[in-house]
Amino acid sequence: MATLILVRHGRSTANTAGLLAGWTPGVALDERGAEQAAALPGRLAGVPLAAAVTSPLQRCGETLAPLLAARPGLALHTDERIGECHYGDWSGRKLSELSDEPLMRIVQQHPSAAVFPGGESMRAMQARAVDAVQDWNTRIEEQHGSDALFLMCSHGDIIKSLVADALGMHLDLFQRISVEPCSVTVIRYTPTRPFLLRLGDTGDFAGFVPHDESSAGAAAEKAAEDGGNAVVGGGAGAV
Repeated sequence: MATLILVRHGRSTANTAGLLAGWTPGVALDERGAEQAAALPGRLAGVPLAAAVTSPLQRCGETLAPLLAARPGLALHTDERIGECHYGDWSGRKLSELSDEPLMRIVQQHPSAAVFPGGESMRAMQARAVDAVQDWNTRIEEQHGSDALFLMCSHGDIIKSLVADALGMHLDLFQRISVEPCSVTVIRYTPTRPFLLRLGDTGDFAGFVPHDESSAGAAAEKAAEDGGNAVVGGGAGAV
C-alpha cells in the first residue's frame, strides 16, 4: 500500500498566543511558521508525491502554499476528516485557563473518555482521521501503485492519533507522542501492518540546547515557545 507523509502545519498565531485554536477561523501562520513552510519544499526535494491532501483550515493551506508553488503539477485535495479536533466550547480559549478545568486531566490521562463540551470526543476524532487515511491509501494505490507516496497536512492531535493507530497503541497513551509545528511523520502501510518510518522530524535540535540558564528546563520552555509542547492541540502535556 501507499506511504503517507504527514506534515503538521507550521507554527501559528494561536500557538504563540497560547490559545487552543480548534476550528476558530482566521488562525494563520506566524512569522516563524511562514519560514517553516518556506523551507518545506527543500526538505521534501526529490521525494515523488502522487498527491497532497489538506485539512480545510487556513494554517494548513498556508503551510502547503510554498510546496504547491514549487510543484505546480501536484494535485491538492481537501478532506475535513483530517481537520483539527472539534474542541467545541474550548475553542479559542487560553491553554493556561483550560489547565484548571477538570476535563483537562481526562484529556491528558484518559483521552479515550474525553468529550469536549459542545464538540466531539477524542475517539471520534481518531476514527474519522483513520478512515480518511484508509480511504486515501486505497485511492492512491489504485491510481498510482503500491509504491506511491502522498502527503497530508494536518494538526497535532490528528497526527498523534494516527501514529497511535499505526503503532497499535491505545488512544489513552497518545499524549506521550509529540509532533512539533511543520514536523514530518512518515507511515508506510502494508496489507498486514503499518510501519512508522519517521516521527515528528524537523531536522532541528535547537530546542534541546540549553540557553543562558544552562538547564533542561530552559530547553523545555523554548520548545513550548515554539508551539510544540501544548497540552492539547499537538504537543505533549503533563497535566
